[in-house]
Amino acid sequence: MEETMKLATMEDTVEYCLFLIPDESRDSDKHKEILQKYIERIMTQFAPMLVPYIWQNQPFNLKYKPGKGGVPAHMFGVTKFGDNIEDEWFIVYVIKQITKEFPELVARIEDNDGEFLLIEAADFLPKWLDPDNSTNRVFFRHGELCIIPAPRKSGAESWLPTTPPTIPQALNIITAHSEKILASESIRAAVNRRIRGYPEKIQASLHRAHCFLPAGIVAVLKQRPRLVAAAVQAFYLRDPIDLRACRVFKTFLPETRIMTSVTFTKCLYAQLVQQRFVPDRRSGYRLPPPSDPQYRAHELGMKLAHGFEILCSKCSPHFSDCKKSLVTASPLWASFLESLKKNDYFKGLIEGSAQYRERLEMAENYFQLSVDWPESSLAMSPGEEILTLLQTTPFDIEDLKKEAANLPPEDDDQWLDLSPDQLDQLLQEAAGKKESESVSKEEKEQNYDLTQVSESMKAFISKVSTHKGAELPREPSEAPITFDADSFLNYFDKILGPRPNESDSDDLDDEDFECLDSDDDLDFETHEPGEEASLKGTLDNLKSYMAQMDQELAHTCISKSFTTRNHVEPVSQTTDNNSDEEDSGTGESVMAPVDVDLNLVSNILESYSSQAGLAGPASNLLQSMGVQLPDNTDHRPTSKPTKN
Repeated sequence: MEETMKLATMEDTVEYCLFLIPDESRDSDKHKEILQKYIERIMTQFAPMLVPYIWQNQPFNLKYKPGKGGVPAHMFGVTKFGDNIEDEWFIVYVIKQITKEFPELVARIEDNDGEFLLIEAADFLPKWLDPDNSTNRVFFRHGELCIIPAPRKSGAESWLPTTPPTIPQALNIITAHSEKILASESIRAAVNRRIRGYPEKIQASLHRAHCFLPAGIVAVLKQRPRLVAAAVQAFYLRDPIDLRACRVFKTFLPETRIMTSVTFTKCLYAQLVQQRFVPDRRSGYRLPPPSDPQYRAHELGMKLAHGFEILCSKCSPHFSDCKKSLVTASPLWASFLESLKKNDYFKGLIEGSAQYRERLEMAENYFQLSVDWPESSLAMSPGEEILTLLQTTPFDIEDLKKEAANLPPEDDDQWLDLSPDQLDQLLQEAAGKKESESVSKEEKEQNYDLTQVSESMKAFISKVSTHKGAELPREPSEAPITFDADSFLNYFDKILGPRPNESDSDDLDDEDFECLDSDDDLDFETHEPGEEASLKGTLDNLKSYMAQMDQELAHTCISKSFTTRNHVEPVSQTTDNNSDEEDSGTGESVMAPVDVDLNLVSNILESYSSQAGLAGPASNLLQSMGVQLPDNTDHRPTSKPTKN
């Protein structure tokens, strides 16, 4: 994306741009008016889905952005999603639906990691596509993901630029060749899996819990449920300076606490629950013993009250009255409200009823934050909004206590304590496990061939790495590795030089140095006498070292750590002759050829088993090569039992 679209900070932020299909006949003023109308239409049409959503930090929003630096005027939005990655993917779903409902719009979306849609579909991308050439290639149109390709050959397709396209070039290509730039089915499926289930998935991401809160907070959350996010964040990110305001509570007194039901997102709830915190003795907040059935409600309420108190402490109670101006003063509000009524936002509620006023207040808040986006200098902070609500919204503590007697049941939070199997299932779903895999787990284990491990490792070793790393083998149809043993031995002979007539060690078989015994491939006439003597001396030293190594290893159990092809077991040592034979290192079991493939597979499996289901080098390496090992159902110890 162009410089005007780059992120200002390295926070977890997502940016999205909506472009209108190019029309050169429009002047800039007319184009601005049209784009502003689109903003109103989009935000109104998607209001029933966006208004009740609880955002981690910032809501989905759109504003007009004038053209600059070669980027045409467009609709632009930015959202800080913080720790809740689901906010980002919900925005992807919204953008996808916008381009589906408005075919004349084309959308771009990226975060501080760049083209995160391509990262999600990394396993299915073409080889030519990498972060260096992906700029301005990924768009949504008609609700489908599009990728502008690069020309395979110079001049082969004149409509494709050889370098990453500019925004105007990309928009022209999308308009003229929309069918040719559609992303592959596997790439689209990877992205669609990530946003599958919306908008119904919104309810599944919520968690309702009972909290013992001051009455003022209960009244505020009834009017602005989304403020729970700001309060949780204030508590979660607290510092010693923030806690000074909580030594003695001034806004939310602990003696006014009542039981209520609070709706969190699962991310916010987890952030609040996992924090260990002991309140200041001067605060007045006391917790019952952990054995008390309502301990969790008291603890959650105490933490949430600290978050609200911190928010209010960061603003002056005499903040500017200009920030209290009603949303209805905006010239866009009347048309926005009329559009909400046409889209059945109020669900047939009687105007003036309590439920109608509640939805109207949510719409006003939504309009202020997302549609009539004020400048930061005029924006009302969460603390100022809380104080404004306390000043303008009367509430009766006795009425709130009556409501506390009929609270809906709270949700089960067992999802916080996932078993290893449940966690593994979630990770597989996040990785995009194919639903079409109908083969049962038992059938996969029965049909599994361990030779795939050996072949994949050989293919991996044969690859030539570059500065970008090694290319992992993923295709089982790759040609097998070829190895010319004769050429290798001849080359080895020429490096080491000729062999003297007699060996320096009787412990070495002639076969072990066959490659050194032959002088057929050597030309002695090409060496000077001094050079020939040097080569012979080097060879004598090498053989001497190897002979000494064999003699030392013959007295150890190193040979037993490898599996031989013939599985020859050591012969029972019953005579002195046999003992001498073993000491000399010439025993049959010592010199039996090692089964390299079997040792490789057994060592990898032993490493995989020792991981106990956790991430480790064996599983990471095998999975990167496309090898999926079945679960270990044999829980016997991997080490050999020792004799008593």
